[in-house]
Amino acid sequence: MPKTDTPSRSSSRAAKPEAKKAIRPLFSRVREILDAARARVVRTVNTTQVAANWLIGREIVEEEQRGQRRAGYGAKLLADLSTRLTAEFGRGYSADNLEAFRQFYLDYPQLISETLSRKSTAAAALPLQANSETASRESGDPSGWHPGTLHPSLSWSHYRQLLRAARPEARAFYEIEAIRSAWSVRELQRQMASLLYDRLAKSKDKKGLLRLATHGQEVMQPLDVLKDPVVIEFLDLPESPKLVESRLEQALIENLQNFLLELGKGFAFVSRQERITIDGDHFYIDLVFYHTVLKCYVLIDLKVGKLTHGDLGQIQFYVNYYDRERRTEGDNPTLGVILCPDKNDAVVKYTLGEQQERNIFTSRYQLHLPTEKELERELRRELRQLSMDDVPLKAAARKTRSRA
Repeated sequence: MPKTDTPSRSSSRAAKPEAKKAIRPLFSRVREILDAARARVVRTVNTTQVAANWLIGREIVEEEQRGQRRAGYGAKLLADLSTRLTAEFGRGYSADNLEAFRQFYLDYPQLISETLSRKSTAAAALPLQANSETASRESGDPSGWHPGTLHPSLSWSHYRQLLRAARPEARAFYEIEAIRSAWSVRELQRQMASLLYDRLAKSKDKKGLLRLATHGQEVMQPLDVLKDPVVIEFLDLPESPKLVESRLEQALIENLQNFLLELGKGFAFVSRQERITIDGDHFYIDLVFYHTVLKCYVLIDLKVGKLTHGDLGQIQFYVNYYDRERRTEGDNPTLGVILCPDKNDAVVKYTLGEQQERNIFTSRYQLHLPTEKELERELRRELRQLSMDDVPLKAAARKTRSRA
C-alpha cells in the first residue's frame, strides 16, 4: 500500500506544546479585554446609580419647596414614597435612604451640571455618566474635574460616607483623595475617622488650607507628608506600659499595607532592622522607607516611652550615616522620623535646633482613633508652644525699640 502523508504521533506530540505556548499571549490579551469590560460595566452601573439617587433627591427637594411647609409633611412624603417604591422596585428605598438622597442633592447641588428636563431625567442620566467619565478618564488624576461634581470612580457607598463630613472643605479634600488614591469605601471611612484632613491642616495657613480643600494633599517638602499624631489603631494593641518596641515593630510589619496607607502617598518599604556596622559595632535601624516623590530615604525609629535627647541623637546618627554611605546620585538628603507616644517639644527644639526644620522630625503615635476634642487639645497645645517660642523674639524687639 502507498504511504500517506499523515503526521506521526511524535510530530503531533511536538505540536501540542507549541500550540499551548502560542495560546498564552492570546489568552492574556483576551483576559485583559474581558477584565476591562467587566470593570467598565461595574463603573457604569455605579455611576448610573449615583446619578439616579441624585435625581431622586432633587425631585424630593423640589417637591418640598412648593410651599409644603406644614409640620410632618416631609416625613409623611418620604414614608409614602418609600412604600410605593419598595412595592414596585424592591429593597433600597427605605425612608432613611430617601432622606440620604435628599441630603445628597442638597450637599452636592452641582453634581450634575447639565440642565435636565424633569420629563426625561431617566433617559438623561445615562449620557451624563458618559460625559463625566470623558472629563476624567484617569481616576487617579482629577484634572478636568473638581470636587462636588460627578466622578465615575466614586460609588454611591463612597458618596454616602462623604455626606458624613459636616464641613464642605473637609468633604472636598476626602473626595479628591478618594479618587486620586483609589480608596475603597472602607479606606475612606478609616481616613475620615482618623481625621486625616484635620491632622494635615494643623500646620497650614489660610492659603494652605484652601489648597488642601481644592487640590488635596500636595507633597513638595517633608512637612507635607508628616502627620502628628500618626494613628495606628489598626494594630489592635492595648495602651500598656508593658508594650515593647519589638512587638510594635512586628505589628506594623504584619499590617504594612495599613501602615503605608496611614503614612500617605509616596512611601515605599525598603527594610526592617537594617544593620549598619562601624568599627565592629553593630546598630539597627527599625524601619527604612524610600519616598518616591521627595526622592529620599526615610528612617523611622520606634519608641514606646517618652522621647529623650538620647533618642534624638540616635536618629541623627542614623541619618548622617545614610547620607554618607547609602545616599546615591539623585537622592535628596535622608529624613529621620521618631514615632513615640509622648514627647517634650522643648527637648526636641533645644536638641535639634535648626536641623529640626530640615531633616529630623518627631511624631506622636496613637493606638486609637482620635476624637475631635483630642485633636482640638493637640492644636491648642501646639499654639501655646508657638507663642512660647515667640516670647524671646518679642522681648528682643521691645529691647531694640527701647534703645532706639
